[in-house]
Amino acid sequence: MNTFTFVPATKEQAKARIALTGPTGSGKTYTALVIGTALGERIALVDTEHGSASKYADEFDFDTLQLTTFEPPALVDALAVAAHDGYDVVIVDSLSHFWSGAGGMLEQVDNAAKRTGAGNSFAGWKEARPLERAMIDALLAYPGHLIVTMRTKTEYVVDTDDRGRKVPRKVGLKPEQREGIEYEFDVVGDLDHENTLVISKSRAKPLSGLVIRKPGVEFADAVLDWLNAGKPTPSASDYLATALDPNTTYEEFHLLYEEVRRHNLLAAAVLDPGGASTTLGEIIVRRGTAAKKEKEAGKELEREAEAA
Repeated sequence: MNTFTFVPATKEQAKARIALTGPTGSGKTYTALVIGTALGERIALVDTEHGSASKYADEFDFDTLQLTTFEPPALVDALAVAAHDGYDVVIVDSLSHFWSGAGGMLEQVDNAAKRTGAGNSFAGWKEARPLERAMIDALLAYPGHLIVTMRTKTEYVVDTDDRGRKVPRKVGLKPEQREGIEYEFDVVGDLDHENTLVISKSRAKPLSGLVIRKPGVEFADAVLDWLNAGKPTPSASDYLATALDPNTTYEEFHLLYEEVRRHNLLAAAVLDPGGASTTLGEIIVRRGTAAKKEKEAGKELEREAEAA
């Protein structure tokens, strides 16, 4: 039986999914904090740069979590804690470390290949890829705004200045992350060494192709205007509250799972009642299964009572 059904498309309100790329010294961290401060009040920053973001603590109010190894599940756990603590904005500075840093994806693939004894990376990718997918899904399902930074490899090009002199200029190339990572985000901005932001990819039509010198509050406001235009929709935190409600029935869990699936939030990183990191989908399934058993037990008691 075919269960597919087409429904009218509607634009829903959303949270920011922004990626900032650029070479070292282009102002990625500072720009992320400027934008993040305009997007929300409480900011959590995952710092992979040896505490460098804290140098801006005299200008911005934010909480930080410093990591020294960068296994993808560690970022998922951090997102679960941030969601539980109600942060409006999460900044990951930088996502590149979860690719090429200690414990990152490239190291995960190498280790997996060694364990399988295959002698090539194909077997390693087969084992490690789900870790990466879970990390990306958790990022995109975060109940607040998300900003990630990514380093780009740099090279120098020679320009001619207004006096006719040859001047070297540092430029960024592809971000240090997997190929095509930029397609996961709604807005991608490339920063140069002069802190000029070029919007290279945007689902927000008003932002497409913008070139902004030292982006600030005005840019964040334009992002918010686009995000807030649409139908209100529950967040992962709202769905979690329903899943943890002791009065939610088995039938309601079934409907809840389908709704969360339609909104691509099953992989949202959350904390269970015991404080362990898990996903929203796992909690719904777990509690839905318990509700089903409770319902069946109730029916069995009714049958026994009738038989008596």
